[in-house]
Amino acid sequence: MRKHILQSQVSAPDAREIPVTSVATVFTTSEAADHPIEHAFNCPRGPGGTRWIADQAGEQTIILVFDSPQTLRQVSLEVEEKDVDRTQELALSVSSDGGHHYRELRRQEFSFSPDGATFEREEWTICEPGVTHVRVAIKPDKGGKSCRAALTSLAFMG
Repeated sequence: MRKHILQSQVSAPDAREIPVTSVATVFTTSEAADHPIEHAFNCPRGPGGTRWIADQAGEQTIILVFDSPQTLRQVSLEVEEKDVDRTQELALSVSSDGGHHYRELRRQEFSFSPDGATFEREEWTICEPGVTHVRVAIKPDKGGKSCRAALTSLAFMG
């Protein structure tokens, strides 16, 4: 018998991926000590990946301030929720004037049920040159439950 042990594969970032941790400053309204904002920009991704979770219940905001303007061609994001039945709403906006004015690009709802859907992944094709700031506004539950916002991964391709 010929045999090989296969090592588990962690998906490598796309070569076009903008290295957010190297080219931007990230601001967030809160972060849980064991789930800091850095987890939204690292690997591993996918179900069971590391993730950012807000420290407080209620609406949250994440703002990326790029060191120099970026061209964004694609946005990839993942959200995982295994414990709470909820509908999280996320709004993605960009600014090309240093954060003075933002333009909303996408608004998306993610519905989770511990007994059903627990993971969502979205890829949005966009064409936004000269982006100085990105704002992600998250409402953790449209139904008003007191729960915390979460984001498994957020990536931008140039």
